[in-house]
Amino acid sequence: MKNLILHTEQIKGKDLFQDFEENAAAFPLFSDLVQNRECEFREPLKISLRAFRIRELFEVEGTFQTRVRMSCSRCLKKFDLPLKSSFALTYTTELPVMKEASDEEEVELGVAELGLIYLRGEEIDLRDGIQEQVVMAFPLRTLCAETCKGLCPKCGADLNHRDCGCRHTPTGNKFAALKKLKLSKK
Repeated sequence: MKNLILHTEQIKGKDLFQDFEENAAAFPLFSDLVQNRECEFREPLKISLRAFRIRELFEVEGTFQTRVRMSCSRCLKKFDLPLKSSFALTYTTELPVMKEASDEEEVELGVAELGLIYLRGEEIDLRDGIQEQVVMAFPLRTLCAETCKGLCPKCGADLNHRDCGCRHTPTGNKFAALKKLKLSKK
């Protein structure tokens, strides 16, 4: 857990480069995903990052990689999926005040609206920011292969292994009933 904490005094004068590994159990959201059987982390999370300061902002840029076991959304087969992505997180100790172009009144924007993570104290806790980036790297539809044929909707056979012999009638156009719809002109 100490790996996920950066101290701001380390970043004040120079860039900080750090590589580390962390087990999925160190991230509460990942533990929930594993407990709900949505995925299984097969490797620890490997993170390489660079942290630097720009005025009152602390920038953390880096990459992560891991391997997760998931179920295919078409055939339900378990398969390992490599996850790798870049990320950029911005932490701030002060909330910037923005001015609108139309008048000179100061408008206070929320930290989330600016894409910033509010920092309290002298430590940057990377856990929430990194776990959010990993979850965003998950595919919307998990497929074991782009050519996966899925399961037969009638008998449930895996169509990747064999043809089940069920007669598949085309479902047709879902909007075909609208062709017969007659609207009166008023």
